[in-house]
Amino acid sequence: MKRVVALMLTAAVALIAMAQAWLGGDISMMTSNAHNGVIYKDSCGVTVDPYDLFKQQGWNMMRVRLFVDPQNAPGRHHDEGVCQDLNYVIDLCKTIKARGFEVMLDFHYSDTWADPAKQFTPKRWEGLDAKTLADSIYRYTRHCLQALKAAGVEPATIQVGNEITFGMDWPVGRVDPMKDANWDVFTQLLKAGCKACREVCPKAGIIIHTEKAGVWEMTRNYYDRLREAGLDYDIIGLSYYPMWHGTIPNLGKALDSLAERYPDKPVMIVEAAYYYLHEGVNRGEEDFTHCPPGTIEGQRQFTADLVAELNRHDNVTGLFWWYPEENRYGTRFEKSDWGLNRGLFNSANGQALPAFYEMSRFKR
Repeated sequence: MKRVVALMLTAAVALIAMAQAWLGGDISMMTSNAHNGVIYKDSCGVTVDPYDLFKQQGWNMMRVRLFVDPQNAPGRHHDEGVCQDLNYVIDLCKTIKARGFEVMLDFHYSDTWADPAKQFTPKRWEGLDAKTLADSIYRYTRHCLQALKAAGVEPATIQVGNEITFGMDWPVGRVDPMKDANWDVFTQLLKAGCKACREVCPKAGIIIHTEKAGVWEMTRNYYDRLREAGLDYDIIGLSYYPMWHGTIPNLGKALDSLAERYPDKPVMIVEAAYYYLHEGVNRGEEDFTHCPPGTIEGQRQFTADLVAELNRHDNVTGLFWWYPEENRYGTRFEKSDWGLNRGLFNSANGQALPAFYEMSRFKR
């Protein structure tokens, strides 16, 4: 009974902690950018320390992704920034904590990008059956979190998987929210990761991250299935990119529905971004019919509209820009010209973009 009460109190502490507003971004490339001499400037063109600028704008938590063995990723993925192994993450988190920010750790459970189109099983886990894979996830998660704690950089929030609407570690953990097959296997993988988080970092908020907020039936079915499985987690994490996920008002409807259906689960937008420069290249079946122009002003307008919508919802407790540090000014980016033009700094001159300053209006 004492253990049950202790676990309930731990969960309550985590929920209370997550009730405040968290603002930040996934800055997983910050270390590489620093090593390559990227120059950051404020909106007036004055060279700045980006961490100081983040702090000035009210950012208080930074998201960092973690790959299992990124050296096994395809070469082109290395050019795109797949390099975050445990040592890299520990060093970056030390900087983040030293500069006064909390850490959100994003387990990809893959050697490379994990998203709706791909959830590759790490090379070290290939061919494992479901039970052995769950045990491997548990042991790996424990090991990483123990290493972070030992380094003095315990995360405040932890994502168990990245954009996992369709499961993770395919084919073993693949699911579809609209179908019944394989949910028992997938939820066992999630439970293994969550169990390790609770054991090593009991005060951390556990996030389950999906990317179908624009399709309510899919989102509802997904989190209903987690509830039916008795999954122990704290926060619903969502991605929102307008060119893939529909209009901002549609997102607002989903947030209202989540508040009604899961009143005990605060929501964080753990990934959001939009173009400040788009040269007409269609990346991944993007739909711009309902989006502002892919311009500096269009990015600002998107951000202002998104923040205004999120501020209407009491259940939304976090907003994080994906890859805000994207900036090639002063050097080539990771020995490559790969860039998405969705960051919060202009790669042409290194200056902070207007959208960056719109972010500071979140929950203020």
